Amino acid sequence: MEELARESISLLARSASHADPPRLGSFGAIFILLKSALGAGLLNFPWAFQKAGGVNTAITVEMVSLVFLISGLVILGYASSVSRQKTYQDVVREVCGPAVGQLCEVCFCFNLFMVCVAFLVVVQDQLEKLCVSLYEAVTGSTEGEMPYHWYTDQRFALFIMCLIIILPLSIPKEIGIQKYTSVLGTLAATYLCVSVIVKYYLMDSHTAIITPIHSQGSWASMFSVVPTICFGFQCHEACIAIYSSMENQKISHWMFISVLSMFFCLLVYTLTGVYGFVTFGRDVAPDILMSYPGNDVVMIIARLLFGISIVTIYPIILLLGRSINNEFCSLRRWGLVTHSFESRCRVLLTVIWISVTLLIAMFVPDMSKVISVIGGISAFFIFIFPGLCLVFIMQTESVSPKVRCILTWWGVVTIVVGAFIFGQSTTIAVMEIFTNSEYYGH
Repeated sequence: MEELARESISLLARSASHADPPRLGSFGAIFILLKSALGAGLLNFPWAFQKAGGVNTAITVEMVSLVFLISGLVILGYASSVSRQKTYQDVVREVCGPAVGQLCEVCFCFNLFMVCVAFLVVVQDQLEKLCVSLYEAVTGSTEGEMPYHWYTDQRFALFIMCLIIILPLSIPKEIGIQKYTSVLGTLAATYLCVSVIVKYYLMDSHTAIITPIHSQGSWASMFSVVPTICFGFQCHEACIAIYSSMENQKISHWMFISVLSMFFCLLVYTLTGVYGFVTFGRDVAPDILMSYPGNDVVMIIARLLFGISIVTIYPIILLLGRSINNEFCSLRRWGLVTHSFESRCRVLLTVIWISVTLLIAMFVPDMSKVISVIGGISAFFIFIFPGLCLVFIMQTESVSPKVRCILTWWGVVTIVVGAFIFGQSTTIAVMEIFTNSEYYGH
Protein backbone atom coordinates (compact mmCIF):
# COMPACT_ATOMS: atom_id res chain seq x y z
CA MET A 1 0.00 0.00 0.00
CA GLU A 2 2.90 2.36 0.75
CA GLU A 3 4.33 1.96 -2.73
CA LEU A 4 0.87 2.28 -4.29
CA ALA A 5 0.17 5.47 -2.39
CA ARG A 6 3.47 6.95 -3.45
CA GLU A 7 2.96 6.14 -7.11
CA SER A 8 -0.76 6.81 -7.37
CA ILE A 9 -1.60 9.93 -5.40
CA SER A 10 1.50 11.57 -4.04
CA LEU A 11 3.31 11.89 -7.31
CA LEU A 12 0.46 12.00 -9.79
CA ALA A 13 2.49 14.29 -11.95
CA ARG A 14 5.76 12.38 -11.94
CA SER A 15 7.23 11.80 -15.36
CA ALA A 16 6.69 8.37 -16.85
CA SER A 17 10.24 7.90 -18.03
CA HIS A 18 11.46 7.03 -14.56
CA ALA A 19 10.45 3.60 -13.36
CA ASP A 20 12.61 4.13 -10.28
CA PRO A 21 12.26 7.88 -9.67
CA PRO A 22 15.47 9.86 -9.21
CA ARG A 23 15.98 12.18 -6.29
CA LEU A 24 13.96 15.34 -6.77
CA GLY A 25 15.58 18.72 -7.11
CA SER A 26 14.04 21.97 -5.89
CA PHE A 27 12.34 22.77 -9.19
CA GLY A 28 10.87 19.28 -9.49
CA ALA A 29 9.52 19.38 -5.93
CA ILE A 30 7.88 22.77 -6.49
CA PHE A 31 6.41 21.65 -9.80
CA ILE A 32 4.88 18.48 -8.32
CA LEU A 33 3.47 20.39 -5.33
CA LEU A 34 1.88 22.87 -7.71
CA LYS A 35 0.39 20.10 -9.82
CA SER A 36 -1.00 18.51 -6.66
CA ALA A 37 -2.65 21.75 -5.54
CA LEU A 38 -3.85 23.41 -8.74
CA GLY A 39 -7.00 21.77 -10.02
CA ALA A 40 -10.78 21.77 -10.07
CA GLY A 41 -10.99 23.87 -6.88
CA LEU A 42 -10.04 26.88 -8.98
CA LEU A 43 -13.50 26.84 -10.60
CA ASN A 44 -15.15 27.68 -7.28
CA PHE A 45 -12.94 30.59 -6.19
CA PRO A 46 -14.79 33.52 -7.87
CA TRP A 47 -18.06 32.39 -6.27
CA ALA A 48 -16.28 31.92 -2.94
CA PHE A 49 -15.09 35.56 -3.14
CA GLN A 50 -18.69 36.66 -3.60
CA LYS A 51 -19.82 34.44 -0.77
CA ALA A 52 -17.07 35.66 1.57
CA GLY A 53 -18.23 39.25 1.47
CA GLY A 54 -16.01 40.74 -1.20
CA VAL A 55 -12.41 40.79 -2.41
CA ASN A 56 -10.83 42.31 0.70
CA THR A 57 -12.41 39.81 3.09
CA ALA A 58 -11.60 36.82 0.90
CA ILE A 59 -7.95 37.81 0.45
CA THR A 60 -7.60 38.41 4.20
CA VAL A 61 -8.92 34.92 4.94
CA GLU A 62 -6.58 33.52 2.26
CA MET A 63 -3.53 35.17 3.82
CA VAL A 64 -4.38 33.93 7.33
CA SER A 65 -5.06 30.46 5.97
CA LEU A 66 -1.74 30.52 4.12
CA VAL A 67 0.13 30.60 7.45
CA PHE A 68 -1.50 27.33 8.49
CA LEU A 69 -1.16 25.80 5.02
CA ILE A 70 2.60 26.41 4.97
CA SER A 71 2.92 25.39 8.61
CA GLY A 72 1.19 22.07 7.86
CA LEU A 73 3.57 21.31 4.98
CA VAL A 74 6.63 22.09 7.09
CA ILE A 75 5.38 20.04 10.06
CA LEU A 76 4.67 17.04 7.82
CA GLY A 77 8.13 17.24 6.28
CA TYR A 78 9.63 17.39 9.78
CA ALA A 79 7.48 14.45 10.92
CA SER A 80 8.61 12.44 7.90
CA SER A 81 12.28 13.10 8.70
CA VAL A 82 11.77 12.07 12.34
CA SER A 83 9.68 8.96 11.66
CA ARG A 84 11.53 7.99 8.44
CA GLN A 85 8.19 7.12 6.84
CA LYS A 86 7.34 8.03 3.24
CA THR A 87 3.54 8.31 3.05
CA TYR A 88 1.04 10.45 4.93
CA GLN A 89 -0.76 7.56 6.61
CA ASP A 90 2.47 5.85 7.69
CA VAL A 91 3.84 9.06 9.20
CA VAL A 92 0.66 9.65 11.21
CA ARG A 93 0.56 6.02 12.34
CA GLU A 94 4.24 6.02 13.37
CA VAL A 95 4.15 9.37 15.18
CA CYS A 96 0.66 9.40 16.70
CA GLY A 97 -0.07 5.70 17.19
CA PRO A 98 -2.20 3.06 15.41
CA ALA A 99 -5.58 4.48 16.52
CA VAL A 100 -4.91 7.90 14.99
CA GLY A 101 -3.38 6.14 11.99
CA GLN A 102 -6.61 4.24 11.37
CA LEU A 103 -8.61 7.46 11.68
CA CYS A 104 -6.27 8.99 9.12
CA GLU A 105 -6.94 6.14 6.68
CA VAL A 106 -10.71 6.48 7.10
CA CYS A 107 -10.55 10.24 6.50
CA PHE A 108 -8.21 9.67 3.57
CA CYS A 109 -10.58 7.22 1.91
CA PHE A 110 -13.65 9.41 2.47
CA ASN A 111 -11.78 12.45 1.17
CA LEU A 112 -10.82 10.58 -2.00
CA PHE A 113 -14.43 9.51 -2.45
CA MET A 114 -15.74 13.08 -2.17
CA VAL A 115 -13.04 14.37 -4.51
CA CYS A 116 -14.33 11.88 -7.10
CA VAL A 117 -17.86 13.24 -6.56
CA ALA A 118 -16.58 16.80 -7.06
CA PHE A 119 -14.81 15.75 -10.26
CA LEU A 120 -18.00 14.25 -11.69
CA VAL A 121 -20.00 17.36 -10.76
CA VAL A 122 -17.46 19.48 -12.64
CA VAL A 123 -17.61 17.16 -15.66
CA GLN A 124 -21.43 17.27 -15.58
CA ASP A 125 -21.36 21.09 -15.58
CA GLN A 126 -19.01 21.17 -18.55
CA LEU A 127 -21.07 18.58 -20.44
CA GLU A 128 -24.13 20.78 -20.02
CA LYS A 129 -22.41 23.77 -21.60
CA LEU A 130 -20.77 21.69 -24.32
CA CYS A 131 -24.13 20.17 -25.27
CA VAL A 132 -25.61 23.68 -25.51
CA SER A 133 -22.67 24.80 -27.65
CA LEU A 134 -23.10 21.85 -29.99
CA TYR A 135 -26.85 22.45 -30.28
CA GLU A 136 -26.37 26.14 -31.08
CA ALA A 137 -23.68 25.34 -33.65
CA VAL A 138 -25.83 22.74 -35.43
CA THR A 139 -29.24 24.47 -35.32
CA GLY A 140 -28.34 28.13 -34.98
CA SER A 141 -30.87 28.41 -32.15
CA THR A 142 -30.29 29.92 -28.73
CA GLU A 143 -29.91 28.05 -25.46
CA GLY A 144 -33.43 29.00 -24.36
CA GLU A 145 -34.90 27.35 -27.46
CA MET A 146 -33.19 24.01 -26.85
CA PRO A 147 -35.85 21.30 -26.32
CA TYR A 148 -35.46 18.86 -23.45
CA HIS A 149 -35.03 15.16 -24.15
CA TRP A 150 -33.78 12.50 -21.77
CA TYR A 151 -30.93 11.70 -24.13
CA THR A 152 -29.82 15.37 -24.20
CA ASP A 153 -29.72 15.62 -20.40
CA GLN A 154 -26.18 16.17 -19.09
CA ARG A 155 -26.79 13.49 -16.45
CA PHE A 156 -27.35 10.92 -19.15
CA ALA A 157 -24.19 12.12 -20.91
CA LEU A 158 -22.29 11.80 -17.61
CA PHE A 159 -23.57 8.24 -17.17
CA ILE A 160 -22.41 7.31 -20.70
CA MET A 161 -18.99 8.87 -20.05
CA CYS A 162 -18.59 6.91 -16.82
CA LEU A 163 -19.67 3.71 -18.56
CA ILE A 164 -17.51 3.86 -21.67
CA ILE A 165 -14.49 5.91 -20.53
CA ILE A 166 -14.01 6.13 -16.76
CA LEU A 167 -14.96 2.53 -15.91
CA PRO A 168 -12.57 0.89 -18.41
CA LEU A 169 -9.77 3.21 -17.30
CA SER A 170 -10.39 2.42 -13.62
CA ILE A 171 -10.58 -1.40 -13.62
CA PRO A 172 -6.87 -2.24 -14.23
CA LYS A 173 -4.62 -2.76 -11.20
CA GLU A 174 -2.19 -0.13 -12.47
CA ILE A 175 -3.13 3.01 -14.32
CA GLY A 176 -0.34 4.04 -16.65
CA ILE A 177 -2.31 6.89 -18.21
CA GLN A 178 -1.16 9.15 -15.36
CA LYS A 179 2.27 9.10 -16.99
CA TYR A 180 1.03 11.11 -19.95
CA THR A 181 -1.84 13.24 -18.72
CA SER A 182 -0.80 14.47 -15.26
CA VAL A 183 0.24 17.87 -16.59
CA LEU A 184 -3.28 18.61 -17.88
CA GLY A 185 -4.58 19.77 -14.49
CA THR A 186 -1.93 22.46 -14.16
CA LEU A 187 -2.32 23.47 -17.80
CA ALA A 188 -6.09 23.78 -17.39
CA ALA A 189 -5.76 25.84 -14.20
CA THR A 190 -3.19 28.21 -15.71
CA TYR A 191 -5.20 28.59 -18.92
CA LEU A 192 -8.39 29.34 -16.96
CA CYS A 193 -6.66 31.97 -14.81
CA VAL A 194 -5.27 33.79 -17.85
CA SER A 195 -8.58 33.49 -19.72
CA VAL A 196 -10.62 34.97 -16.86
CA ILE A 197 -8.26 37.96 -16.63
CA VAL A 198 -8.22 38.53 -20.39
CA LYS A 199 -12.01 38.21 -20.63
CA TYR A 200 -12.43 40.90 -17.98
CA TYR A 201 -10.31 43.42 -19.87
CA LEU A 202 -11.98 42.58 -23.20
CA MET A 203 -15.46 43.37 -21.86
CA ASP A 204 -17.19 46.37 -23.40
CA SER A 205 -18.40 47.55 -20.01
CA HIS A 206 -18.05 46.49 -16.38
CA THR A 207 -21.51 46.78 -14.89
CA ALA A 208 -21.63 43.67 -12.71
CA ILE A 209 -23.21 44.11 -9.29
CA ILE A 210 -20.35 43.26 -6.95
CA THR A 211 -22.12 44.02 -3.68
CA PRO A 212 -22.17 40.64 -1.92
CA ILE A 213 -25.33 39.10 -0.58
CA HIS A 214 -23.83 38.80 2.88
CA SER A 215 -22.87 41.85 4.89
CA GLN A 216 -19.23 42.83 4.95
CA GLY A 217 -18.98 42.23 8.67
CA SER A 218 -20.57 38.81 8.72
CA TRP A 219 -18.36 36.24 10.43
CA ALA A 220 -20.33 33.42 8.84
CA SER A 221 -19.71 34.76 5.34
CA MET A 222 -16.02 35.28 6.11
CA PHE A 223 -15.51 31.69 7.28
CA SER A 224 -17.59 30.32 4.42
CA VAL A 225 -14.63 30.75 2.06
CA VAL A 226 -12.37 28.49 4.14
CA PRO A 227 -13.61 25.15 2.70
CA THR A 228 -12.88 26.39 -0.82
CA ILE A 229 -9.38 27.46 0.26
CA CYS A 230 -8.76 24.08 1.89
CA PHE A 231 -9.96 22.21 -1.18
CA GLY A 232 -8.01 24.43 -3.57
CA PHE A 233 -4.69 24.47 -1.73
CA GLN A 234 -4.84 20.86 -0.60
CA CYS A 235 -1.58 19.12 -1.47
CA HIS A 236 -0.66 17.94 2.01
CA GLU A 237 -1.43 14.28 1.33
CA ALA A 238 1.18 14.42 -1.43
CA CYS A 239 3.85 16.43 0.38
CA ILE A 240 5.42 13.63 2.44
CA ALA A 241 6.15 11.45 -0.59
CA ILE A 242 7.50 14.53 -2.37
CA TYR A 243 9.69 15.42 0.60
CA SER A 244 10.99 11.86 0.97
CA SER A 245 11.95 11.86 -2.74
CA MET A 246 13.93 15.11 -2.54
CA GLU A 247 17.69 15.22 -2.81
CA ASN A 248 18.02 17.99 -0.22
CA GLN A 249 15.86 17.10 2.79
CA LYS A 250 16.91 19.89 5.12
CA ILE A 251 13.86 21.35 6.85
CA SER A 252 14.94 24.90 5.98
CA HIS A 253 15.05 23.93 2.30
CA TRP A 254 11.66 22.20 2.55
CA MET A 255 10.26 25.36 4.14
CA PHE A 256 11.52 27.37 1.17
CA ILE A 257 9.88 24.89 -1.24
CA SER A 258 6.59 25.06 0.68
CA VAL A 259 6.51 28.87 0.85
CA LEU A 260 7.32 29.32 -2.83
CA SER A 261 4.74 26.74 -3.94
CA MET A 262 1.95 28.11 -1.77
CA PHE A 263 2.57 31.70 -2.85
CA PHE A 264 2.40 30.74 -6.51
CA CYS A 265 -0.87 28.90 -5.84
CA LEU A 266 -2.09 31.97 -3.96
CA LEU A 267 -1.33 34.13 -7.00
CA VAL A 268 -3.26 31.86 -9.40
CA TYR A 269 -6.25 31.35 -7.11
CA THR A 270 -6.49 35.00 -6.09
CA LEU A 271 -6.27 36.38 -9.64
CA THR A 272 -8.96 33.96 -10.80
CA GLY A 273 -11.15 34.71 -7.78
CA VAL A 274 -10.83 38.49 -8.07
CA TYR A 275 -11.33 38.80 -11.82
CA GLY A 276 -14.07 36.21 -11.96
CA PHE A 277 -15.91 37.98 -9.14
CA VAL A 278 -15.61 41.51 -10.54
CA THR A 279 -16.65 40.24 -13.99
CA PHE A 280 -19.96 38.70 -12.88
CA GLY A 281 -20.54 40.02 -9.36
CA ARG A 282 -23.59 38.49 -7.68
CA ASP A 283 -24.34 36.49 -10.82
CA VAL A 284 -21.14 34.44 -10.69
CA ALA A 285 -21.87 30.70 -10.74
CA PRO A 286 -20.35 28.20 -8.26
CA ASP A 287 -18.47 26.87 -11.30
CA ILE A 288 -16.98 29.97 -12.98
CA LEU A 289 -17.07 28.30 -16.42
CA MET A 290 -20.87 28.10 -16.16
CA SER A 291 -21.01 31.91 -16.06
CA TYR A 292 -19.66 32.27 -19.59
CA PRO A 293 -21.77 31.73 -22.75
CA GLY A 294 -21.81 28.24 -24.18
CA ASN A 295 -20.47 29.48 -27.53
CA ASP A 296 -17.40 31.22 -26.08
CA VAL A 297 -14.51 29.47 -27.88
CA VAL A 298 -11.91 30.46 -25.28
CA MET A 299 -13.97 28.93 -22.49
CA ILE A 300 -14.89 25.89 -24.57
CA ILE A 301 -11.17 25.12 -24.66
CA ALA A 302 -11.03 25.56 -20.86
CA ARG A 303 -13.96 23.16 -20.45
CA LEU A 304 -12.28 20.56 -22.63
CA LEU A 305 -8.99 20.88 -20.74
CA PHE A 306 -10.68 20.51 -17.36
CA GLY A 307 -12.89 17.70 -18.61
CA ILE A 308 -10.03 15.64 -20.06
CA SER A 309 -7.88 16.30 -16.99
CA ILE A 310 -10.58 15.14 -14.59
CA VAL A 311 -11.53 12.09 -16.65
CA THR A 312 -7.90 10.94 -16.60
CA ILE A 313 -7.23 11.77 -12.95
CA TYR A 314 -10.46 10.22 -11.59
CA PRO A 315 -9.18 6.63 -12.14
CA ILE A 316 -6.00 7.47 -10.24
CA ILE A 317 -7.95 8.72 -7.23
CA LEU A 318 -10.19 5.66 -7.43
CA LEU A 319 -7.11 3.42 -7.56
CA LEU A 320 -5.84 4.65 -4.22
CA GLY A 321 -9.29 4.60 -2.62
CA ARG A 322 -9.75 1.04 -3.82
CA SER A 323 -6.39 0.01 -2.38
CA ILE A 324 -7.33 1.38 1.05
CA ASN A 325 -10.62 -0.53 0.95
CA ASN A 326 -8.72 -3.66 -0.02
CA GLU A 327 -6.58 -3.23 3.07
CA PHE A 328 -9.67 -2.94 5.27
CA CYS A 329 -11.33 -6.10 3.95
CA SER A 330 -8.30 -8.15 2.92
CA LEU A 331 -8.40 -11.89 3.47
CA ARG A 332 -4.77 -12.30 2.51
CA ARG A 333 -3.74 -13.06 6.07
CA TRP A 334 -5.80 -16.27 5.92
CA GLY A 335 -4.44 -17.23 2.52
CA LEU A 336 -7.86 -16.99 0.86
CA VAL A 337 -6.95 -14.48 -1.85
CA THR A 338 -6.49 -15.94 -5.32
CA HIS A 339 -5.89 -14.07 -8.54
CA SER A 340 -9.49 -14.55 -9.71
CA PHE A 341 -10.86 -13.52 -6.31
CA GLU A 342 -8.72 -10.38 -6.35
CA SER A 343 -9.90 -9.55 -9.87
CA ARG A 344 -13.56 -9.95 -8.92
CA CYS A 345 -13.11 -7.81 -5.81
CA ARG A 346 -11.32 -5.13 -7.80
CA VAL A 347 -14.05 -4.98 -10.43
CA LEU A 348 -16.81 -4.99 -7.78
CA LEU A 349 -15.21 -2.20 -5.73
CA THR A 350 -14.63 -0.16 -8.89
CA VAL A 351 -18.24 -0.51 -10.05
CA ILE A 352 -19.61 0.34 -6.60
CA TRP A 353 -17.29 3.36 -6.24
CA ILE A 354 -18.17 4.80 -9.66
CA SER A 355 -21.90 4.06 -9.25
CA VAL A 356 -22.23 5.76 -5.87
CA THR A 357 -20.16 8.81 -6.81
CA LEU A 358 -22.16 9.09 -10.04
CA LEU A 359 -25.50 8.98 -8.21
CA ILE A 360 -24.41 11.64 -5.73
CA ALA A 361 -23.00 13.86 -8.49
CA MET A 362 -26.22 13.64 -10.50
CA PHE A 363 -28.38 14.99 -7.69
CA VAL A 364 -26.07 17.52 -6.01
CA PRO A 365 -27.30 21.04 -6.89
CA ASP A 366 -23.82 22.46 -7.57
CA MET A 367 -20.15 21.81 -6.87
CA SER A 368 -20.04 24.29 -3.96
CA LYS A 369 -21.96 21.80 -1.79
CA VAL A 370 -19.43 19.06 -2.45
CA ILE A 371 -16.48 21.38 -1.93
CA SER A 372 -17.87 22.42 1.45
CA VAL A 373 -17.82 18.78 2.56
CA ILE A 374 -14.34 18.17 1.12
CA GLY A 375 -13.05 21.38 2.69
CA GLY A 376 -14.24 20.20 6.09
CA ILE A 377 -12.55 16.80 5.69
CA SER A 378 -9.42 18.51 4.35
CA ALA A 379 -9.08 20.24 7.71
CA PHE A 380 -7.89 16.90 9.09
CA PHE A 381 -5.00 16.72 6.62
CA ILE A 382 -4.08 20.42 6.67
CA PHE A 383 -4.61 21.21 10.37
CA ILE A 384 -5.51 18.36 12.72
CA PHE A 385 -3.10 15.57 11.77
CA PRO A 386 -0.09 17.91 11.34
CA GLY A 387 -0.92 19.51 14.70
CA LEU A 388 -1.15 16.09 16.37
CA CYS A 389 2.16 15.05 14.80
CA LEU A 390 3.87 18.16 16.15
CA VAL A 391 2.47 17.67 19.66
CA PHE A 392 3.52 14.00 19.75
CA ILE A 393 6.97 14.68 18.34
CA MET A 394 7.64 17.35 20.95
CA GLN A 395 7.11 14.73 23.66
CA THR A 396 10.07 12.68 22.43
CA GLU A 397 12.45 15.01 20.59
CA SER A 398 15.44 16.53 22.37
CA VAL A 399 14.80 20.26 22.12
CA SER A 400 15.05 23.13 24.56
CA PRO A 401 12.09 23.59 26.95
CA LYS A 402 11.28 26.96 25.38
CA VAL A 403 11.17 25.54 21.84
CA ARG A 404 9.15 22.55 23.04
CA CYS A 405 6.61 24.84 24.71
CA ILE A 406 6.24 27.12 21.67
CA LEU A 407 5.90 24.26 19.16
CA THR A 408 3.52 22.32 21.40
CA TRP A 409 1.40 25.44 21.76
CA TRP A 410 1.37 25.94 17.99
CA GLY A 411 0.39 22.31 17.48
CA VAL A 412 -2.55 22.71 19.87
CA VAL A 413 -3.64 25.93 18.12
CA THR A 414 -3.51 24.15 14.76
CA ILE A 415 -5.62 21.27 16.08
CA VAL A 416 -8.23 23.62 17.57
CA VAL A 417 -8.47 25.69 14.37
CA GLY A 418 -8.79 22.52 12.29
CA ALA A 419 -11.50 21.12 14.56
CA PHE A 420 -13.45 24.38 14.30
CA ILE A 421 -13.16 24.46 10.49
CA PHE A 422 -14.20 20.82 10.22
CA GLY A 423 -17.20 21.28 12.50
CA GLN A 424 -18.39 24.55 10.97
CA SER A 425 -17.84 23.59 7.32
CA THR A 426 -19.23 20.08 7.55
CA THR A 427 -22.30 21.09 9.55
CA ILE A 428 -23.27 23.84 7.12
CA ALA A 429 -22.53 21.64 4.09
CA VAL A 430 -24.64 18.73 5.36
CA MET A 431 -27.50 21.06 6.28
CA GLU A 432 -27.40 22.61 2.82
CA ILE A 433 -27.34 19.27 1.02
CA PHE A 434 -30.26 17.82 2.95
CA THR A 435 -32.42 20.93 3.34
CA ASN A 436 -31.62 22.44 -0.08
CA SER A 437 -31.97 25.88 1.48
CA GLU A 438 -30.97 29.14 -0.06
CA TYR A 439 -28.19 29.90 2.40
CA TYR A 440 -25.66 30.43 -0.37
CA GLY A 441 -27.89 32.68 -2.38
CA HIS A 442 -28.55 30.21 -5.22
